[in-house]
Amino acid sequence: MNLNTYQREAQKTDRVPSRRKSGDAGNDLTVPLLGLAGETGELLSEYKKHLRDGDSHLLFRERVSEELGDLLWYVGNVAAKFDLKLEDIAQANLKKTRDRWGPQDTGSLAFDAEFEEHERLPRRFEVELSEVTVDGRKKIRMRVNGKKIGDDLTDNADDPDGYRFHDVFHLGYVAVLGWSPVIRKLLKRKRKSIPQVDEVQDGGRAQVLDEGVAALVFDYAKEHRWLEGVGDLDYKLLRTIKGVTSLLEVRERSLGEWQRAILVGFEVWRQVLSAGGGKILVDQDAKSLTFLGPPDSVRRKAPRKS
Repeated sequence: MNLNTYQREAQKTDRVPSRRKSGDAGNDLTVPLLGLAGETGELLSEYKKHLRDGDSHLLFRERVSEELGDLLWYVGNVAAKFDLKLEDIAQANLKKTRDRWGPQDTGSLAFDAEFEEHERLPRRFEVELSEVTVDGRKKIRMRVNGKKIGDDLTDNADDPDGYRFHDVFHLGYVAVLGWSPVIRKLLKRKRKSIPQVDEVQDGGRAQVLDEGVAALVFDYAKEHRWLEGVGDLDYKLLRTIKGVTSLLEVRERSLGEWQRAILVGFEVWRQVLSAGGGKILVDQDAKSLTFLGPPDSVRRKAPRKS
C-alpha cells in the first residue's frame, strides 16, 4: 500500500470531517492536532514501561507498532485537511534530509569551469593574514603570493572579537563550495566576459550576501563557543543561508556542504586568532582549508632558542 492510498482509506474513518467548504471549521483541525499530541504521549508511555519492566514488557513492539499506526492516521488526517498528500510530504522530507545529512558532495561542479583562467578562482592558493600598523592603528592585511589584497581590516567593534580575521570564512566558502563573490573581487577574478554573470553572480548584491552570511554565522558562533567542538549547526541557520542565497549559483550546494564550509572556516579562524595571523592553504580539489602556521612577521618576532 502506498502512502496516498493509505491516506485516502484512512479518511473514510474520519469522525470529524472538514467543514471548511461550509465556512465552519469547527473541530476538524483541533481534534486531529490534539490526537497527534495524545498519541505521542501514548508512545512515550509505552517506552517508559519498557524502561521500567525491560524484557517482561512482552507486548512492547506490538504496542509501539500500534501507537505509530495511530500517529500515522492523524498525520494523514491533518495533511488531508490542508489538501496535502502524504506521498508529496514524504518525498519533500526525504529531499530535505538528504540535503542536510546525505553525502556532502554535489560533485565536481565548478561554477567557473567554462571561463578563461584569469576569470577562474585558483584551485589551490596560499593566503597570509598578518598584523600591520597603519597611522598608529593595528590592522590585519591579507596577501596572496606576497601581494596585498583588499583593504586592511579591524574588528569594527568597540570590543575586539576577532572579526578582523573574517576573510577566513570567505576562504572556507571558496575551498568547500567553490564560491565567494568577495574573494573573487579581491583576486580580480570576476567573470566580466559574460556581463550577466558578472552583474548577478559576481556583482554588488552577491558580495553583500556573501558578507551577510559571514556576519550571520559569526553572530551565531559567538553564542556557541565559536563552534569549538560543534559537529552540527542549527537547521534553521542553514535553511536561512540557503534562503538568502537561493538566487545565486551557490544554491547548487547542499546544506551539508554549507555546514562543512562553515565549520572548517571557524576551525582555521580559531587557529589564526590564537596565532595573531597565519598562513592558510585553500584547496578546492581537496575541499580543504588548512592552517599552515603563523605569518612570517610573527615568526621573525619569536625569540631564538639558546
